[in-house]
Amino acid sequence: MLLPAFIVTFIFMYVPMYGIIIAFQDFNPALGFSGSPWVGLKWFKFIFNTPDFKNIFWNTFIIATSKMIFLQVVPILFALMLNEVMNRPLKRIVQTITYLPHFLSWVIIGGIFIDILSTKGIINQFLGVFGIDPIFFLGSNKYFQGTMVVTEVWREFGWASILYLAAIAGVNTDLYEAAYLEGAGRFRRMWHVTMPGIITTVILLLILNLSGVLNAGFEQILVFYNSAVFETGDILDTFVFRMGIQQAQFSLATAVGLFKSVIGLVLVIITRGVAHKTLGYRVF
Repeated sequence: MLLPAFIVTFIFMYVPMYGIIIAFQDFNPALGFSGSPWVGLKWFKFIFNTPDFKNIFWNTFIIATSKMIFLQVVPILFALMLNEVMNRPLKRIVQTITYLPHFLSWVIIGGIFIDILSTKGIINQFLGVFGIDPIFFLGSNKYFQGTMVVTEVWREFGWASILYLAAIAGVNTDLYEAAYLEGAGRFRRMWHVTMPGIITTVILLLILNLSGVLNAGFEQILVFYNSAVFETGDILDTFVFRMGIQQAQFSLATAVGLFKSVIGLVLVIITRGVAHKTLGYRVF
């Protein structure tokens, strides 16, 4: 039963890794992998010497890290609160509503939020009631990164909570009964019974998420950003898109992609070691 999944993973994940050699070549599609001249670390040096690279890297890091933190914390809080809802029909309705945005493309969500967040949108109209001047959420470097984080969390927190809800369902109910008999209230039971029961799931997802710590969300940024917010909105993925696709600098784009992958791998290894040393937990 696992064989088809292994085959697909091998074909689409491991076989293309051969293309990493492009990062060390002046790649020419007409010459292919074997015929293109080798240039060593030329493209990596070019990247690090690019004037805008430092700013692009920090934009990527800030947006991606903020998303990772909030998409770890918000789903856990949501799962804990939803677990306390005793009305099953209401619980299912809330789950369904929060899952739905995950299945919408960023093109659709972008169109919705561009209207909502415009200077004449519903958010600014609401703020105007309190005498607050219109805010350029998508046209101001001050608010753009925060807007990206909030819209990402809104789209994904319901879907991300599924694993936490499943982990909570696996917690031994006898522990809740024992805590109740000892006089523990709902908050105490959540903190001292539920959280320790799902901590391994939290650590596992944290380690897995760290592999994408520099994935700030290409589709989302591409839909929302514009020339007015390049200073805070331009990320590694949009840089690769411009260089690799629009300007056909394949070697440069591959070098950036490899740089991202190496950073993710290093962070996963470090986090795995820390989790094992401090909590005695190992993913593999």
